[in-house]
Amino acid sequence: DGFLASLEKDAKERAKRRKRNERLANALKEKGNDAFRKGDYVTATQRYTEGLEKLRDKQELYTNRAQAYLKMQEYEKAIGDCEWALKCNGRCVKAYFLMGKAHLALQHYSESRQCYEKILQIDPQKESLFKDCMNEVNLEEKRMKDEERAMKEVQSGKLAALSIKELLQKLDRPDQDILYYAGGIRLLTGAVKDCTEQTLFRTNNGFSILQDNEAVRRGFCADKKSTAEVDLSVSLLLLWQAVCAGNEENQRLLLTHPDVNAQLPKLLSSGVWELQKETLALISLYSENENGRRLLVRHQDLTKWLQILLTFVSSTDARASSAMNILSDLTEEERFKTQCRDVLSTDVLPLFTQLLSSAKLVNQAALARCVGIMGNLCADAVIRVQMAECRECWQACLKLVDECFDASTPEYQECLFAVLGLMMNLLLESNVIIQDFAVDISGKCMSLLGDKDGRIVTRATGVLSRVLPASSSAVEEAVKGGVVKKMIKFLKAGGQITSNYGIKTLCICTRSNRQAQEDLVKSDKRFSVLLKLLDSEDEMIVGNAALCLGQCLVVPGAATSLLNSRVVMLLLKHAGGDATRTSVQKNAAIALGKLCVAEPRHVAQLRKLNGLAVLHSSMKYVHQS
Repeated sequence: DGFLASLEKDAKERAKRRKRNERLANALKEKGNDAFRKGDYVTATQRYTEGLEKLRDKQELYTNRAQAYLKMQEYEKAIGDCEWALKCNGRCVKAYFLMGKAHLALQHYSESRQCYEKILQIDPQKESLFKDCMNEVNLEEKRMKDEERAMKEVQSGKLAALSIKELLQKLDRPDQDILYYAGGIRLLTGAVKDCTEQTLFRTNNGFSILQDNEAVRRGFCADKKSTAEVDLSVSLLLLWQAVCAGNEENQRLLLTHPDVNAQLPKLLSSGVWELQKETLALISLYSENENGRRLLVRHQDLTKWLQILLTFVSSTDARASSAMNILSDLTEEERFKTQCRDVLSTDVLPLFTQLLSSAKLVNQAALARCVGIMGNLCADAVIRVQMAECRECWQACLKLVDECFDASTPEYQECLFAVLGLMMNLLLESNVIIQDFAVDISGKCMSLLGDKDGRIVTRATGVLSRVLPASSSAVEEAVKGGVVKKMIKFLKAGGQITSNYGIKTLCICTRSNRQAQEDLVKSDKRFSVLLKLLDSEDEMIVGNAALCLGQCLVVPGAATSLLNSRVVMLLLKHAGGDATRTSVQKNAAIALGKLCVAEPRHVAQLRKLNGLAVLHSSMKYVHQS
């Protein structure tokens, strides 16, 4: 008993001692964190070390000290601390991350990759981090190999390699005429033929030309450039295109240069054709690949870029196409969309609506691309809400649709096609402004249903299917305009997308409009079209077809016209559980119930198919409807 009591007492004392040491270790960790935030990494490592003297198995102290060692470039020590952290917690993602960084700094590429692969094994949700880390390893390994290869070429006395160094030395001469520098830069551009010359440009401090040569920097950064300064700036832009094409390390170095970073949006807005053309060409090198786009998003304030690039829609030359290509690429980045939210209402939408309103005066091929890009941006719910609430935007869209009847060029048709797509996206929202425009929107779409371009017809039908629920007046006008007959015609012709939009439009019209119900019964003899849709493999079409049929059975004689048809079997199949969507089962059950109420003779067919139980269960839906 005395021995057990002694053990218990010892355990309590050890627990108390550990609790006290835990408090001390946490206090020292916070002091270390504070020093780390201030950039005092030596003090930070001291505090973390003192904390570990209090508590040897505290994982956070090892990883925090490893992070400080990384900042001090003591990579072996960082790796050692990460290994200790993993002994405390074998699933510590931070330890593997920091160890991967340390191995990378030591050019241990294989070990670095293994660390990052461990992160993904531990937490598959870290896939984005894993990709970024692996990309960093790949780029660093490529950079080192390129530099080794370039050095060998210099040592072998290869003329092309030596010329890069000589030309850069000549550009270092101070106080020369600006035309001297422009000419030298063009000669240098001509000497850059492949990856070796790109690497030699970098290793010989080619990117320091702006900070080392005041005359070049002054000319490039001048707000109002003289002819010579424009020539110099164009020469620089062409040089950077040559040294950055396909070279991600060079792209990174260029974009992190403060003067280049600040000047790019200014050059785009300069109004000088040559400067804009070459700036767009340079930015295209970044936007056309994922790593380049990430560099742009990370190092550029892109809030102004959407507005700046949209202005090129007015250009009649290749600048318009280049600008739209860049914008299209940037919309793939979520961070770009997030940045666009802040300036959309104040800066972007006024310009966009002006471009739409001036469709006859701008580059229509670029405008069509521009509208498509704005439609893609609507995938972001915040942007979509802002655009859907912009009255001027709706007015401009409708104006363009109006003008298409006077201008039937292929370019204008593309604009119309894009605008209809944009309207479809905006109609995912519901607001008072959409209600106000619903009659006008549906009227314009009704006029487009006779267009020769099947794509236009499909999108016009899609817009109808989304705008009609916003207004009973719009439904009434559409029905008067013969929408039911036109939808039946489209449904007979088939086509998956058009069928989806067409049957949805019919559902909306027949829900509460008696004229629409009667028009459908007249247009679709014995419901042959709806019965065909009930046999579709697309459950969305089936559900809407069942709903539409059920809504039309109130018309006298409608249910009777279905005697001796497959309607009972089809509805029973969907109502009885074949459908995976509950709404499809419900709509089929309601239609089945209404069918038997309107024409009791269908019950005999139902009895033959052993479907009375389904009919009984469906009656509650009938009463609810």
